[in-house]
Amino acid sequence: MLGIEDQVVRTTTVAGDTVAYAVVGHGPPVVVGGWWCSHLSLNWRDPLFREYLSRLAARHSIIRYDRPGTGASPPDGAIPLTLDAEVEVMTGIADALSLERFAVVGASSGGATAVAFAASRPKEVTRLVLYGAFARGEDLAPEAARTAMVDVIGAHWGLGSRLLADVFVPGASNEEREAFAAFQRASATREQAAASLAATYELDVTEALAELRLPTTVIHRREDRAVPFALGADVARRIRGARFVALDGVDHFPWRGDSSAVADATLRGLGHRVEVKPDPPGPESVTRREREILELVSAGLTDTEIAERLVISVHTVHRHIANARTKLGVRSRAAAAVTMAQVKQPRP
Repeated sequence: MLGIEDQVVRTTTVAGDTVAYAVVGHGPPVVVGGWWCSHLSLNWRDPLFREYLSRLAARHSIIRYDRPGTGASPPDGAIPLTLDAEVEVMTGIADALSLERFAVVGASSGGATAVAFAASRPKEVTRLVLYGAFARGEDLAPEAARTAMVDVIGAHWGLGSRLLADVFVPGASNEEREAFAAFQRASATREQAAASLAATYELDVTEALAELRLPTTVIHRREDRAVPFALGADVARRIRGARFVALDGVDHFPWRGDSSAVADATLRGLGHRVEVKPDPPGPESVTRREREILELVSAGLTDTEIAERLVISVHTVHRHIANARTKLGVRSRAAAAVTMAQVKQPRP
């Protein structure tokens, strides 16, 4: 897995605004469209995010960016609030890096940007992969619910960020949800967040989807609460020859839950042959210390509290939990704790 030091954030100018971007990995270039409240530096500190992106970066140069005025980009930039403005930013990044032929990956609302961009530059985009995407923002929720969410975020970003965390990361622990809520607030102001969400609800790429004539893969989790599964299937139906990949899971972000399945499907969409991995070792391989830590997780203790109780470092707690997750084949500390709680006989 790539380390924190493997990412260097740089800047370029797009339509008069300074835009932060980063390139990791080696191989054919892939431009990644943004998702909600992207922040190059803060995202990269998340081990789950880094693990997911490292899978793609092993075969490609992955190019990510933060929209003007948000994330690692200077706060005085003009946030793009129309689809044309979003495409202009992606175009500026591609031009700044002198990209000639490249693939595009679009996630969530970034999927609409990726679709519009690919439709506008058919000679340059070689492949398109969409994850958790939708054709029309108005289909995400009834009008009353959309209005209420924008109003809550605009009036109280603290409450709004927690409500969004419940939608975006339903499989997370309370601690992880609070961390994500804080991440959202660090990535955008309440005014920026409310304006961006309102703009998301206005997105409509139905015409652009019909224009696409390139290899396209659409990936969607069946129990996605942020973007319903039916909307992903709708996107695939609107693209001629698109391949639709349905995956299990409730989390909206690809780096949560079974991120390996998402990464594998993405790599296949980018033209690679990906072998099916063997099943994880299972509960019997979890050590006594790992089991002890997971029992404390089940009891509701944070990693810091666990470290203090066992007189070990927080880093050691993280390492033991990560090892247990790998052995159990799960992607969250909560899932690992639940799995082990169901195993009655302790390991000798």
